[in-house]
Amino acid sequence: MQKRAGVLIAAGALMAGAVTAVPSAAEPAAKEPASPLAWQGCATKQYPRLQCATVRVPLDHDDPGGERITLALSRIPHTAKTFQGPLLVNPGGPGASGRSMAGFVAASLPEKVAAQYDVIGFDPRGVGASRPALDCKPGYFTPVRPDSVPRDQRDERVNLARAASFAKACGDKYGALLRHMSTVSVARDLDVVRQALGAKKINYFGYSYGTYLGTVYAKLFPHRVRRVVLDSVVDPHGVWYRLNLAQDLAFDARHKAFMAWVAKHHNAYALGTDPAKVEARWYAMREALRKNPAGRKVGPAELEDTFLPGGYFNGFWPTLAEAFSAYVNDGDPDPLVAAHKALAASDAADDNSYSVYAAVQCRDARWPRDWGVWHRDNWEVYGKAPFSTWNNAWYNAPCAFWPVASMAAPELTNEALPPVLLFQATEDAATPYEGGVSVRRKLRGSSLVVERGGGNHAITLGGNACLDRHLVRYLETGEVPRAGGQGATVDAVCAAVPDPQPARTGAAGPAGRTGGAALHGLLGHGG
Repeated sequence: MQKRAGVLIAAGALMAGAVTAVPSAAEPAAKEPASPLAWQGCATKQYPRLQCATVRVPLDHDDPGGERITLALSRIPHTAKTFQGPLLVNPGGPGASGRSMAGFVAASLPEKVAAQYDVIGFDPRGVGASRPALDCKPGYFTPVRPDSVPRDQRDERVNLARAASFAKACGDKYGALLRHMSTVSVARDLDVVRQALGAKKINYFGYSYGTYLGTVYAKLFPHRVRRVVLDSVVDPHGVWYRLNLAQDLAFDARHKAFMAWVAKHHNAYALGTDPAKVEARWYAMREALRKNPAGRKVGPAELEDTFLPGGYFNGFWPTLAEAFSAYVNDGDPDPLVAAHKALAASDAADDNSYSVYAAVQCRDARWPRDWGVWHRDNWEVYGKAPFSTWNNAWYNAPCAFWPVASMAAPELTNEALPPVLLFQATEDAATPYEGGVSVRRKLRGSSLVVERGGGNHAITLGGNACLDRHLVRYLETGEVPRAGGQGATVDAVCAAVPDPQPARTGAAGPAGRTGGAALHGLLGHGG
């Protein structure tokens, strides 16, 4: 995710006819695997009981006897006499590695509850330790990139050429694979995993994009679902082009909330008490970095990358405010360079993650192939929300040139499920609030728990005890809260955790590896 130029020529012909590739829920499952998974110890210092295995799945689930690919799995096995089955966990993305999530979830839940589940993490197809792993264009995000906000047609063409080159590189390296990089394919993979686990049904816990994956799996295999938790819910309407434009507005609002927090703590950061003037100083910093990137690493695009994690998790705000203050007040770029390294620098794992992100999102649903549509829509949104609109446009722009046709997004209304538990913060930027309400309507019998006033993304197991009580009760008993009134859209409300306080200079700060920051590190949002 990330002066007005004239309309450019189209990026390509109008999009090819989209392909509908979602099978009915009654479609027969793939052939059962012949042998059980061979679990082996892969302990880490943090998760000494972690085990790993691999499973082979069809590249093309419509050709189960054809080529196979490998998925990497992890497990924290149950220890209690009461066994509630496998709990598959997914951190989102698409493109995020999920093997570490098993250890995190098992360690974060109460021991009594975690002991009743085999907590299963997995790297989806193309990701991490799964094979093949995609890396379309290594070093694509090496700094310093062109300014994300085009000042003229030439600037826009430069970024267009970068996006087109990425799409071409993906097609050249993985052309045969790209047709099978979709949420539907990953959902079918999960049912092969279920079979390999020897389970008649699975429990599922997904964050962010993982909520969409879980909803698609539940549509395809409703009778294989036991319990489902969806935290920070993707709205199925508008995937993915329109949802990214909605994100731009929401991230700008969160950036303004951060500016207001900095102004509130003027005594700590000396950037002023008026949020609008603090924001103006931030954009002045951005312009200065356009002319002279900090440490030859942080130009305007990298600045946006660095501050974007603050839109996901306010625990990063003190680190970001210190870097902002040092640059503006002291002329010291070092804390800004350090913040970029900690929160936004890209490595080989990030190259892999972005390659899968693009492959799945570009394949999943219709995207405009006429660049004039992108140009018009992004300038319109930028006029209201300048913080990350063009950064996000270029992040997704390879979809305008993608070498395989897009599928049609599935209709996900579902009346065949047990109660599903949804969590949503009202001010979430990455998955705006409407997504939780929309999916509650689509999944009959589901229950929505709202964090009122909360602006963080991924809100359970991050420090809000009220939310976690609902989560634990559901995983332990299957019980969900129910609204009393007819026509209600929310079933329970929890107050948001207070915003952080400024960190002491030199302290580890809230971006440490515990609580919400540890979760957001696993979800790929920095830290």
